[in-house]
Amino acid sequence: MSFDWTAIEQEAQKEINQASSGEAIEALRIKYLGRQGLLAEITGSISSLSAQERPEFGKKANYLKNKLTQLLEERVSQLKENESQGLEAFDVTLPGEPIPQAGTLHPITQTIREIAAIFSKLGFVTVEGPEVENEYNNFSGLNIPLDHPSRDAFDTFYIKSPGVHQVTRSPERFLLRSHTSPVQIRVMKEHKPPLAVIVPGKVYRPDAVDASHSFVFHQVEGFLVDQEVSFADLKGTLTAFAQRLFGENIQMRFRPHFFPFTEPSAEVDISCILCSREPRAESREPKRCSVCGGKGWLEILGCGMIHPNVFANVGYPKDKYSGFAFGMGIERIAMLKYGINDIRLFFENDLRFLRQF
Repeated sequence: MSFDWTAIEQEAQKEINQASSGEAIEALRIKYLGRQGLLAEITGSISSLSAQERPEFGKKANYLKNKLTQLLEERVSQLKENESQGLEAFDVTLPGEPIPQAGTLHPITQTIREIAAIFSKLGFVTVEGPEVENEYNNFSGLNIPLDHPSRDAFDTFYIKSPGVHQVTRSPERFLLRSHTSPVQIRVMKEHKPPLAVIVPGKVYRPDAVDASHSFVFHQVEGFLVDQEVSFADLKGTLTAFAQRLFGENIQMRFRPHFFPFTEPSAEVDISCILCSREPRAESREPKRCSVCGGKGWLEILGCGMIHPNVFANVGYPKDKYSGFAFGMGIERIAMLKYGINDIRLFFENDLRFLRQF
């Protein structure tokens, strides 16, 4: 009787390597080494061999027994090691788990891109500027006086720089920009009108974090400079922007306000897009709304005609040019557009929130 010893060993080794549990290992041990196993069948045939064949046959049978015993013990040790490391044996031929949905743009990024696309169609170009700014561009060049509250350390993140006087408010004092308006100074110093520019980016203010405030947020500054630009141009531009962003039926109102860098200045409200009702006078009995408080109006931005002192600070000839500027908070726009009631959600990186966009 003849056996293919190599084939028997290879087949046994293949089955042992594929065994993924102690039960499977035990079943293979019985199959090959048990009383009625393959090795018992092989050794039982020795009596039928001649005296010359028996020594060589017994040597091969004994080698196969030792080899299978070794393979079984090694596989048991390997499975125990995997289990101790928290690794479960698995079948690599099984199909993999489905890939989660691809990532999407952050809602802030989506809002910035949508705003930039609207103004691009209105003839504006997008420009970016540094987040670390000098005090002149952030304040003085924008006609913000030295005693203005926004220049106080409680309202601005100043940066300590070696060799810079920390008490005097020199142009070389550096800070984290508190608005994107410094880029207006940078652009007007480098370029002559006509200009139509928007500036999106991060800004920083030392505000306490709550549902509507954060120490870092995003703004879009916009400005247009040319000859004979009027407040009517400002109203027409912002009305076209609001209607494209919030819908053709949106209503707007301009309320007088004060900003050091514009004169005259105004704040802009839109009709509440969440309570879906006609704006009403504040003196009437309000119908409660969680967003507008029953007033029917929501403030979205500030604007005005660029102050003559700002033109003087960038070297433009007196009375030659006029222009308007506006600025809005991106988080505010996104919260209104998507019905979000807490600004902190934008910065928590919670996938349950982000996957909605």
